[in-house]
Amino acid sequence: MSEIADLSASQLLSLYRDRQLSPVEVTIAALERINTYNSSVNAFAIVDEKTALAEAYASEVRWLNGKPLGLVDGIPFTAKDLLLTKGLPTRRGSKAINTNQPWEEDAPAVAHLREQGAVLLGKTTTSEFGWKGVTDSPLTGITRNPWNTELTPGGSSGGAAVAAALGLGTLHLGTDGGGSSRTPAALTGVFGFKPTFGRVAGYPSAHTGTLFHIGVLVRTVTDAAVTLNVIAHPDVRDWYALPDAQQDYTVNLDRGVAGLRIAYSPNFGYADVEPEVAALVKAAVDVFAKLGAVVEEVDPGFANPRSIFQTLWKVGAAKLLRGFSLEQQAVIEEGLQTIAKEGDRITLAEYLSAQDAREALGRHLQRFHQNYDLLITPTLPVVAFPVGQNRPPSYINHPQRDWSPFSYPFNLTQQPAASVPCGFTKNGLPVGIQIVAAKYRDLLVLQAAKAYEIVSPFVMPVAFFKATKKLS
Repeated sequence: MSEIADLSASQLLSLYRDRQLSPVEVTIAALERINTYNSSVNAFAIVDEKTALAEAYASEVRWLNGKPLGLVDGIPFTAKDLLLTKGLPTRRGSKAINTNQPWEEDAPAVAHLREQGAVLLGKTTTSEFGWKGVTDSPLTGITRNPWNTELTPGGSSGGAAVAAALGLGTLHLGTDGGGSSRTPAALTGVFGFKPTFGRVAGYPSAHTGTLFHIGVLVRTVTDAAVTLNVIAHPDVRDWYALPDAQQDYTVNLDRGVAGLRIAYSPNFGYADVEPEVAALVKAAVDVFAKLGAVVEEVDPGFANPRSIFQTLWKVGAAKLLRGFSLEQQAVIEEGLQTIAKEGDRITLAEYLSAQDAREALGRHLQRFHQNYDLLITPTLPVVAFPVGQNRPPSYINHPQRDWSPFSYPFNLTQQPAASVPCGFTKNGLPVGIQIVAAKYRDLLVLQAAKAYEIVSPFVMPVAFFKATKKLS
């Protein structure tokens, strides 16, 4: 059944309608693949086979009766272990979390998927509380990249990215507080999308506040659009949620990019990008020009906002750890404890000044997008690096965020941004381009990504299966 696990949500739904395939078969195929390959990559914190199969059987009955529950009835999905799931603990990669509690709520995105019949397979791995851009934690250990299991998939939604790449489920919910969906998407060669802040409701509020977005990691752009159709709705528990746009993100998805004004920034004017990465990104940008877009190489014209981001991030970490006892704090990863202590030393005036600088950056980008429909950058300046490290070897003596300079600015500005696979280095490692649009123009990002995907289909790590000698 290995081929079933590779089908997109759109393909599965068509096969369900024609009664050529059932949700039970699909769920069994996904679970079989998880059982076969997860031990090599550690993408899951929890797998709930019993509940998943029960939900799949219920979905099958609905399809046989011609009454599917919603847009994704019978589609297997996963949720990052930072998102609440009713009936399953949300441990957030931490030994500090007490699992002996009711777990009676779904996060809004999880709830919307379940309400429309999607089948929850389990929870994917994260760094502890999502604090760093790789995926290892004191609770679940190291998550590995399927292109080379000695390397990291990035993070903190690394488990979701790996699950997407290997077909361990069809739709995957991640989070993105500074690049946590786009970073692993780039390093594993899948499509990762961070919608406009508030487009997908979040609850409970994250310790990083309005930096925190709900993201999607999938194998096709269309599947991201299908997922957004389900989850992009407000929830009364989220005070920041946007009004319902009543938009179908699959309509006009194939519009193309002809006539769009695209700004291409190779390095923001201050970032160092590895030559192979830069060359692959430039080749991808040339594709957009061939598709009819008007492409101009131009930097967006802002200074590195790392200090702004770090101020907000550190204060958030301090807030997070204050919610735990000293005994609980003692089992939290040392790096996160250090950041929290730094956050405790930030004054209110410094915090408010960072918020002012954040607003100024947002205004600057809004003006920038008066002249450009889209901005394209590398997703990352580097490729995957060895597991067990928090940053690439070449960045050991740099501040933590220096190795991911293209992602966190758009958490500050809350714009929609996607990482799109754009090829491989000579060593066979994936590289991604980042496509960014003005706030609320989520569909435009998806349309541009789809245009690129049509002419350069995404490639998944079949070599991983062959290396493990388990794919017929």
